[in-house]
Amino acid sequence: MDNRPIGVFDSGLGGLTVLKEINKYLENEDTIYFGDTARVPYGPRSKETIIKYTFQAINFLITKNVKAIVIACNTATARALSEARIQFTIPIVGVIEPGAKTASEYTKNNIVGVIGTAGTISSKAYVKAINRRNPDIKVIAKACPLFVPLVEEGWANKEISSVAAHMYLDELVEQGVDSIVLGCTHYPILKRTIGEAVGMDVKLINPAKETALYLKKILEENNMETQSTIKGKCQYYVSDINEQFEEVASEFLKREIEGLKKVEIHKY
Repeated sequence: MDNRPIGVFDSGLGGLTVLKEINKYLENEDTIYFGDTARVPYGPRSKETIIKYTFQAINFLITKNVKAIVIACNTATARALSEARIQFTIPIVGVIEPGAKTASEYTKNNIVGVIGTAGTISSKAYVKAINRRNPDIKVIAKACPLFVPLVEEGWANKEISSVAAHMYLDELVEQGVDSIVLGCTHYPILKRTIGEAVGMDVKLINPAKETALYLKKILEENNMETQSTIKGKCQYYVSDINEQFEEVASEFLKREIEGLKKVEIHKY
């Protein structure tokens, strides 16, 4: 048994979608969340820069004595997960494999859409992960770079997001996808807007749930679950404090974000 907290990090507030599922399925576990709000989005950045940022986030979380780390960012998972697992001995979980597993199991017509940041899409991480499970699946990948800043600005349910969703996603619907993987942890915050754009016949797959369940399995297999019988607490850290983070995060998690602290992340 291990009562230490679980570390979760993302380029901004999108990883809160993963944190929400962790809190649901591992409700007694304490968590520490870090959002790299000063440097969001990661999508357009080089692989080398993303690896650097990922290592800094991991180093920071390790100073908080976490027992495992979830890279709750598709771009960082795609670009830096394998390198991080070589560099660090702590268990590190990404979000791509769990999402790919769900997509490959759900599709009925073997046409799956994947949307994400430019970095995630160009890495072809989801395409490779889905086709490893089923090479007959046609994966149509689409970068949607405006979605992250729209979420960060608190405009997820505004008309501007609806316009962007149609511009990005109409072609996926026209090509016959029966499901779309929300391949960025910010995107579930846009789920209503995306769902209205693609219609009820297209299933939206949120990898966050499967990531939480996979993390639960890892902790159980390594006898690392908490002994606590009370609901876990979360500490929140960001690299830049802004009103949008607290406002949108509180709205999404349906609770106030208390004790938000700023981290000089470049020191790590």
